[in-house]
Amino acid sequence: MFDFLNADKAVISMCHIGALPGAPLYDADGGMEKLIENAISDIEKLQDGGVDAIMFGNENDRPYLLKATPESIAAYTAVITACKPHLKVPFGVNYLWDPTASVAVANATGAKWVREIFTGVFASDMGVWAPDAATPARLKRNLGRQDLKLFFNINAEFAHSLDQRPIELRAKSAIFSSLADAILVSGPITGQPADGSDLRKVAEAVGDLVPVFANTGVNIDNIKDVLSVASGCIIGTHFKIDGDTWNAVDGDRVKRFMDVVNSVR
Repeated sequence: MFDFLNADKAVISMCHIGALPGAPLYDADGGMEKLIENAISDIEKLQDGGVDAIMFGNENDRPYLLKATPESIAAYTAVITACKPHLKVPFGVNYLWDPTASVAVANATGAKWVREIFTGVFASDMGVWAPDAATPARLKRNLGRQDLKLFFNINAEFAHSLDQRPIELRAKSAIFSSLADAILVSGPITGQPADGSDLRKVAEAVGDLVPVFANTGVNIDNIKDVLSVASGCIIGTHFKIDGDTWNAVDGDRVKRFMDVVNSVR
């Protein structure tokens, strides 16, 4: 695993920031103050529940952009910066769906890792999606952030891969050609689990090269099976009130889940 993730079978929890300025669902009446207040509330519940790390995401910025806007990058960075004094665990960032913007925000805020779609070609809800792994990798180098880890989500949500290679080959190729520091396996949309056979195939193909994480749909009922295969998981929806992605974090759900995780570590 990584120096900043000391836990065996690490649980990285999402802090879903509310819709940012410029997005259709942005709450102009609540403004930035409300975004910060809600994020801090979720962070406190996640940390009290015992998660190992937190990742900030802008899942509420629907419909999603493939290239970030200046106002959303500025607001996203401001929210994370305001939350930092409340963080007791390592944190990462993910600006959906712009890997270069994600690296820029990570550098500005001191994040330990970035999650994004860096490789592949997809038919998606956002149109044809052809990410660029080289530009964010070079930005990372130019910023002097060789310590920043890049988590490659290799099968994008809200999309279908146009690459016909088996998923395990795409995973190994991303490590070889694009310097992935971790491989993430996702389900078809946020909150839905990855195909168990895909997760196993990727984990077996990658071996000890880099950690492999289940990226979506992890819950209290499948976490034992997930951790028997994966290095860890990234979890958001299951920790929300009623298991609804768009709700606030439910602290009791977090604690019950982490009790199960700790029983199998």
